Amino acid sequence: MIERRDFIQAIAGGLLAAPFAAEAQQAAKIARIGYLVGDLTASTHLREAFRQGLRDLGYVESRNLVIEYRSAEGKSERLPALAAELVALKVDVIVAPNTPAALAAKQATRTLPIVFIGVGDPVTSGLVISLARPGGNVTGLSVLSPELVGKWLELLKQAVPGVSRVAALWQPGAMDERSETEMFKGAEVAAQALGVRLQFVEARGPADFERAFSDMTRARAGALTVRPAPMFVSERRRLVDLAAKNRLPAVYAWREFVDAGGLMAYGPNLADLYRRAATYVDKILKGAKPGDLPVEQPTKFELVVNLKTAKTLGLTIPPSVLGRADQVIE
Repeated sequence: MIERRDFIQAIAGGLLAAPFAAEAQQAAKIARIGYLVGDLTASTHLREAFRQGLRDLGYVESRNLVIEYRSAEGKSERLPALAAELVALKVDVIVAPNTPAALAAKQATRTLPIVFIGVGDPVTSGLVISLARPGGNVTGLSVLSPELVGKWLELLKQAVPGVSRVAALWQPGAMDERSETEMFKGAEVAAQALGVRLQFVEARGPADFERAFSDMTRARAGALTVRPAPMFVSERRRLVDLAAKNRLPAVYAWREFVDAGGLMAYGPNLADLYRRAATYVDKILKGAKPGDLPVEQPTKFELVVNLKTAKTLGLTIPPSVLGRADQVIE
């Protein structure tokens, strides 16, 4: 028979051990994140920014975190099948770093949480019902690209005062149709106000770059804007080199182009967006519903200017531009 004292001690010991067992079980839980991207080999620093954001929140790969990567290797038509793979793996959340990946993920599941990064307009693209109350299983961070078109043209006009014709390089399908339409309209309005003519030049893939720049020079474009597109970010060094070869002052949406030798960039900080995406993943893993998490819009836009490139092009960037720059590369 068990003595009364031993019985009480056994019960107390079990009660004390229960919280520790629960903590151990919770600590042992491994979060599984699906990462769906068009090209995994491009923009590795952005993927690293996302991973750093997770580490800052206490997630360590191989200990309490597993990231399942799926890359379309530059072939967007593969995204739906890859999204279906991640759904079949029953990951806890899918991270989609652009509009095509996010749309493919949403088509693959209506229940599994999805966090997008860098989508131009998630409402018009059909990803969410509204920015404040996304609804459904999708939320994330937008970049408000259409609103930046006028600013890019204004910067070019200030940097190249005599410019009368500006080329606009864009990739069909890089964003939803409505956002593309709004961007075209916004560009035309801004161009008219600034007294410049626009030449829209499309490039569906890297194989079109040489032809695109030939079209620009043939039309005597005096400057260039490069619209947001995942493919352009992946091929930024080649685009920057072609702009330099054709002596075209160019403004870009992301600072990554200026770091690669481009002249100017104005837009949200992409690396910061990727780091902040980790906070959405963390909230969802802790029980938050994506539909209750408002879509975050950028509140800070950075202007980066490369004076080395300006000198090569024979340009003098006015103090009015340099004074507003967040960073000047000399």
